[in-house]
Amino acid sequence: MITKQERARINADTELGAGNVLHRIRSYGRPLDQEVLWTDRTWRAPDGEHPGVLSLGKLCAAVETYAGFYHARGIRPRDVVGVLTSSSTEFAINFFALTSLGAIPSFVNAKLRPEIAREYIRRQGASGAVTDAERYSMLDDGADLGFVVTAEDVRPEFRADLPAGFPYRHHATDPIIISHSSGTTGMPKAVPHTHQTLLYAQLHRLKLSVGGAMGRLLVALPGNHNAAMSVMMFGLLLGSPVKLLSSQRGQDVLDAIEEFKPTTVFGFSSTYGQMATSDLSARDMSSIEAYYNTGDAAHEAHIRVLVSCGSHEEIGPDLKPHRVAGSVFTDGLGSSETGYSIFHNGHRPGSSSFGRCIGKPMSFAQAAVLSEDGRPLPAGEVGRLGVRSPTLTPGYWNDSLAWHKLRLGGYWLTGDLAYTDDEGNFYHLDRVPDAVRTGAGIVFSTRTEELLLAKCPGLADCTVVAVADEGVQADWDGDGTAEAYALLQFADGSGPAGELTEWVNEVLLANDLVPVARAVRMDAADVSVGVTGKVLKRVMRGRAQELLARVERGE
Repeated sequence: MITKQERARINADTELGAGNVLHRIRSYGRPLDQEVLWTDRTWRAPDGEHPGVLSLGKLCAAVETYAGFYHARGIRPRDVVGVLTSSSTEFAINFFALTSLGAIPSFVNAKLRPEIAREYIRRQGASGAVTDAERYSMLDDGADLGFVVTAEDVRPEFRADLPAGFPYRHHATDPIIISHSSGTTGMPKAVPHTHQTLLYAQLHRLKLSVGGAMGRLLVALPGNHNAAMSVMMFGLLLGSPVKLLSSQRGQDVLDAIEEFKPTTVFGFSSTYGQMATSDLSARDMSSIEAYYNTGDAAHEAHIRVLVSCGSHEEIGPDLKPHRVAGSVFTDGLGSSETGYSIFHNGHRPGSSSFGRCIGKPMSFAQAAVLSEDGRPLPAGEVGRLGVRSPTLTPGYWNDSLAWHKLRLGGYWLTGDLAYTDDEGNFYHLDRVPDAVRTGAGIVFSTRTEELLLAKCPGLADCTVVAVADEGVQADWDGDGTAEAYALLQFADGSGPAGELTEWVNEVLLANDLVPVARAVRMDAADVSVGVTGKVLKRVMRGRAQELLARVERGE
């Protein structure tokens, strides 16, 4: 990693922001032959190769070639260009190239349905789009774009077409990326970030202590997510080797850990859940010192498994660092809108701060649990989670109405339900639409899942959903009632010998939680997930009734 002197230089750089990281690094005099970015070979370079690693010089050359290509296509500052691909490296190259022109890349998850992807890009007012061969016809047919290109259209000679004044000089408030929300309810929300907001938290961290665990980084976040770009840029600033992984499957991440030997992994909770339910004894996890989770908070059962692997340094009684067994898992709750995890809660082997505890807000942010009229609630009372942060998006692109509907009492509503304790720690209970109002009380689905995973032997995963009559709204905002179903997956296909509902409710009642109406076994193939790997609970509500019908038929 970089020296203290280099870190001081970065901290003093008033021009540095998310729109010019690569160019500022080059201006610091870093060696151009230093290898900086490892790939999974999913990106086709302008010379036709699929490189496994890029030096700083080769990365800059590729970015300048892409920038020249876009400039030749008429792209100018403040133009939007859609980026739709399955390759994390291709997202990164296009991000650097377009921002170097002052243009705004609009990232699109390749798993979106074609009609949604087309309409989403159209709503951004995009001047054109880059995609891969597999998805070219999706955008070339009816997307009303100025151009649709692929990596094969970008050739080395375009590097000569750079505009005068290259690279573009950004103001702190200039938008430099549009990424989107998970889209679990239909059309994703378009979330822009600026030269300042996207890198604010990382530069804040750089002013503080950066431990040795940041020595080698594996980014298993989706390439279309702004968090992947933020972490990549942080690694480049640190001078740490960074590998971008296009797949978020647990098995693929484990393969990459064995091959790349990272000290730290960055991912979403769904990835960590898949990793934790694998046979880690058959894997070489010795390089791991830390994991960082963002998006949804992770489950205790999965965290405990992961921190048992690897090792990390701790300061001993002699005030010297000592390597100890087990790794550190930093659990964060964040979103595309917050640009970074607003909360952090660290776990080591033997940690006890679970129970959906997400810790306290980062030092640069504020948070509150709010009543329906926007008043901060006292400790112990459940309400809507609101945050304030300099990392927050300035609003939804072309949709100010949706943005302002999520403002309350001077805070932005995350869409989560939470409470605090007397020490100021926050506890995440559920998403607002996923809480289930039953005749016996409110079942907070996420908290219920957390407890069952921690207390029920053999349970690999579970999903708690509402089953209500047609037209009845029985979530936090509704006034109807529903039945709560627990849909259970078992690690070895077995499970308890007795009746599942009694087995589950015995655990819930012993821990003062509202019982469920039914517990039903399901297979991994029964689970419906969205483009970011989140379980689609609106789909699973209907699936629950199908599973119950199977049970009643004896299938």
